[in-house]
Amino acid sequence: MWTVSFSTAVLIVLGVWPTCILAADTLSTSGFSSCSTNSDIQVKKLDISYTRSTRQVTFDVAGTSEKEQNVTASLVVYAYGNEVYSKDFNPCSSDNYIEQLCPIPTGSFSATGSQQIPESFSSQIPSIAFSIPDLDGQAKLQLKSLDQGNEVACIKSELSNGKSIHVPGVSYAAAGVAGAALVVSGLSAIGAAGKPGAPSSSPGFGEVMGWFHSMATNGMLSVNYPPIYRSFAKNFAFSTGLIPWNQMQMAIDNFRSSTGGNLTDNNYKFLKNATLVYSNGSSSDTSSKLKRGLHLAIGVSDLAARSFSTSFDESDSDHGDNGDDGGIQHVVSGIDAFPQKLRNFRNDYWGLLGRTVTNLILVLYGIWVLYCVYQLSSGDSWAAKVLAAVTLAIFTAVLLFFAFRIFTLARKYRKAEGDAYGLYENKETWRKYSLFYDNYKKDYWWLFVPLIVYMFAKGCILAAGNGHGLVQSAGQLIVEALLLILLLWYRPYVTKSSQWINITIQIVRVLSVICVLVFVEELGLAQTTKTVTGVVLIAVQSALTGVLAILIATNAIILCIRKNPHVQQRKEAEKMNRDVDDLTPLDARESLLMEHHPPRKDDSEMSKFNFTGPYQPYHDHVPRHSPTGSTDHLVGPNYSLSNQHRRSFSRDSHDSNHSFDGRPAAAPGYGLRY
Repeated sequence: MWTVSFSTAVLIVLGVWPTCILAADTLSTSGFSSCSTNSDIQVKKLDISYTRSTRQVTFDVAGTSEKEQNVTASLVVYAYGNEVYSKDFNPCSSDNYIEQLCPIPTGSFSATGSQQIPESFSSQIPSIAFSIPDLDGQAKLQLKSLDQGNEVACIKSELSNGKSIHVPGVSYAAAGVAGAALVVSGLSAIGAAGKPGAPSSSPGFGEVMGWFHSMATNGMLSVNYPPIYRSFAKNFAFSTGLIPWNQMQMAIDNFRSSTGGNLTDNNYKFLKNATLVYSNGSSSDTSSKLKRGLHLAIGVSDLAARSFSTSFDESDSDHGDNGDDGGIQHVVSGIDAFPQKLRNFRNDYWGLLGRTVTNLILVLYGIWVLYCVYQLSSGDSWAAKVLAAVTLAIFTAVLLFFAFRIFTLARKYRKAEGDAYGLYENKETWRKYSLFYDNYKKDYWWLFVPLIVYMFAKGCILAAGNGHGLVQSAGQLIVEALLLILLLWYRPYVTKSSQWINITIQIVRVLSVICVLVFVEELGLAQTTKTVTGVVLIAVQSALTGVLAILIATNAIILCIRKNPHVQQRKEAEKMNRDVDDLTPLDARESLLMEHHPPRKDDSEMSKFNFTGPYQPYHDHVPRHSPTGSTDHLVGPNYSLSNQHRRSFSRDSHDSNHSFDGRPAAAPGYGLRY
């Protein structure tokens, strides 16, 4: 029996989680697997369901038997690693009589029917088992010979209550968040166009997709996940390209088959009807196809090549049917009518396209490394290996080229100006390469290189360590911790929002990997502990995802209500032109219609040396003049002062505060135009 504990309390809280309800108050089996070898009875079909309201067990069993024999059955139900129900029964007894199984005939057999469960037994099943999503429960059925007592068959099956947190609506909402981040990032970039050094909004599209990648890849490790976290991770599989597309997967199978791939137990039709058996004994259908999805990206180029060839042929036929000159004239007139506001876009079309493709490579580089290394290490068709190697080399070469180019420009600016600030201040350089470093401070422009190394190392660890959960978890923890230390040490982001968002995301990544270590089989922790850890991990990751969505919405509101900087600059220029036309005739520089900025300290200092009067020499000390001579040698010694008008410098004189050399005092701002 279950006891009330912290883990039970957490599971009760989880029972009210918004879920997709496929059935009410029902427990049913989901797939099955054999837990014995060389058994006399082979089960081909097993469907059992229990309805709590009617206490009815409905079953549908089919299989083959090597000989006719009477058997006894032992049913044990486990929930979160604990035995919660067990019962032994004889299909030939009056209480549990099943005609088709009494005795089991030689050859093929099948049995369908229903059984009423006594109240004393149905009360042993906890009510939480009917409400908690992704129930971690298994049913084990053993058949023993009635005469000899030896085991003749053993079957394990996953129990489900029809509720799961793997909801298509969650994937659509997450895709909407990513799309909103892309739109907001684009609007922010447009608003900052023409302003070198302006940082992009945060969280941006790259940050959101990177976080979704982390949640998806956390569910790809070779560890014993609780079913609830496995279902949660499936909601974000779309961010890694794992989407249900039947035609695509069949095209991939055809590509692999024609190039030497082994499709015996690894093809779409086979896996669609197979049951995945996990290391903890649990099983599920293959609707997720997480591991299968690793082959998805490998065949994309083949399908794209076919589509391109088909569209090319169709376009050729269309040109053959409509080869008149009218179409060309329409095209030319359309070019002439291209809107003036989009002229710059047309002129920079190829540059914009190149930057978009490069940005896409940068966002998906870590996932692509994971797929390509997995394909190269697992082995399949030779063409798939070549395609993986070529695409990985191309993507890596593109990023290395831009890194080399940026470092070259930084060295050039450092030699010419003493620093690398030209990467931010030069408009052309900023337009071409800022997507790599636009969020970083000027002194930390180089930080994009460690991030590329981080993505490459993480993808290699996850793919090359497939099947070794402890190695994957430990390696990923080291990589995530090193990146966290780097961010905490330098704090490289320009804005405080980017600083806290990226550091928080990295902290949650480290905590997530630590939680995944709990799922490693080598540690041997209880299943209840793993489930509670999975629930905590879901709560933390969901909370961070919600915060990112709120911040994206906030950025969108700010972009909508703030003034367009380009429109504001244009209005200021128009106002300045009007002010110039309305200058007063007295002093154009002192027009009341012009905005005056307060004088700066530098202006006051410079005003002392900015005179518009006659030349007066500068002296470190005040020169004294004799009545008959000038120490400045500007007046000849024979110059007579007799004809000069002299004034008495009395205490009552208006000019009593005269200077010794007769010059007026220099007032701050005298002669300076500001």
